Amino acid sequence: MLDAALSGLLHVLLPINLIFLVIGVFMGIVFGALPGLTATMGLALLVPFTFTMTPAAGLIMLGGIYVGAMYGDAIPAVLINTPGTPAAIATTFDGFPLTQKGMSQHGLVAAAVASSYGSLVANILLATSAPPLAAASLAFGPPEYFWLGIFGLTIIATLSSGFIAKGFLGGAIGMLLSTVGIAPLGGDVRLTFGFSSLQAGVELIVALIGFFCLPEILQGVIGQRRKAFTSEKVTPKLSVIVEVIKSLLKKPGLMLRSSAIGAIIGFAPGAGGNIASMVSYNEAIRWDKHPEKFGKGTIKGVAASEAANSAMAPGSLIPLLTLGIPGSPPAAVILGALMLHGMRPGHELFTVHAQVIYAFIMSMLVGAFLVTIIGSFGSFFFARIINIPSRYLAPAILFMTVLGSYAIRNNMLDVWIMFFFGLIGYVSNRLKFHPAPIVLGLILGPFVEEGLVQSMLAGRAAGSVMKYMLLQPISMVLIAMSVLSAMWPIIATWRSRRKKRDGSGVSHA
Repeated sequence: MLDAALSGLLHVLLPINLIFLVIGVFMGIVFGALPGLTATMGLALLVPFTFTMTPAAGLIMLGGIYVGAMYGDAIPAVLINTPGTPAAIATTFDGFPLTQKGMSQHGLVAAAVASSYGSLVANILLATSAPPLAAASLAFGPPEYFWLGIFGLTIIATLSSGFIAKGFLGGAIGMLLSTVGIAPLGGDVRLTFGFSSLQAGVELIVALIGFFCLPEILQGVIGQRRKAFTSEKVTPKLSVIVEVIKSLLKKPGLMLRSSAIGAIIGFAPGAGGNIASMVSYNEAIRWDKHPEKFGKGTIKGVAASEAANSAMAPGSLIPLLTLGIPGSPPAAVILGALMLHGMRPGHELFTVHAQVIYAFIMSMLVGAFLVTIIGSFGSFFFARIINIPSRYLAPAILFMTVLGSYAIRNNMLDVWIMFFFGLIGYVSNRLKFHPAPIVLGLILGPFVEEGLVQSMLAGRAAGSVMKYMLLQPISMVLIAMSVLSAMWPIIATWRSRRKKRDGSGVSHA
């Protein structure tokens, strides 16, 4: 295996293949950075171009696109509070507050370094432990997905600290929105109000743009007539890159934990980076000594989200390469590329086509280093975008939101839905409703619904629904984690009060 990995690395470092990799990473960053143009879309559009290449060169370029897109989505998340892809939702929580404080370069560099670290850790796992991890991924059935969804929903308790009731109400609204369209099991048409276009459901990217980006434009730029998108002028410096890298290197626990969460959730087929980044962000708050700093602009929040987001990508390839089961939509596109080049996932892939497949794995590992270089030095250009006067920047952002919303399904109704969600987001912000729980409910609703219905059907066939749902080993772990996560704000408040009481007692003495 080590010889095959080394041979694959040497294949990647060939000048022509390295050029293809650099092009792939750059194009991936572009696709990730433009709202509506996801990694899946970028891979799908460029797969035909790989037909004229050798299988290794084509897969190396696709690997670069995948890695680059996992970082690119952080750029609009940090600069304009718009996740480039759903996986970057958690990046906005601290990325945009950093921009508002004039520290956009800090956020962009932290995202690049964390993305590279997460991708590096997950690629090492992919190269060394793919077969046993793939076997573990088969243990995920309907009950496990149901409890994974419930565990994800308990994150609302952390995200809505101080406004827990409002947070869970927002989550319920999001879950209601997730039921729009044709039911995945049963085929019932729900909440479409006569619009046939809504039978496919509410597009997640449309909701993200509406809830996160438009309220900021309506409230700040248009409502307050600000001359600049943020109050602080950004001056990128080389010292910022060194400062951020040193700071993150001093937090190995945060980086390793976030990467592990991303890789583990990635190899659960279908879970994806949307859940991984939110879970990682939640755990970063839980384990930090100063959780009150999160949400106000800290590079730790950006790093936690982006490390998990990028680690998910190689993690999702573990079940793909070994079992032929894509762990994410981009992985499904890569499966198609493998099949078109005559390579079938499974044991044959790591024996007959070992050099090609390890070249693909090593391309993502080398691509991780390229993301650090391009992202860190590109921050000099990206960070300055926010200095553009709002009378030019706001219309450009509005144009991108409309274009991104329309491009997903070539449907004008999605644009109107985006504007509708933008108005709801604006009003909810005024009422102290954070949009994150709404979007989280929209993401996790299908997991909970499908897992519950399938578990009930399978449980009845097995003789006991409760036994089938509650007594599976992974389900028991997820139930325990859900209870702990839901109770954590109460536990954290109790510990804080106890420390204050003990501290006041000591000082009094």
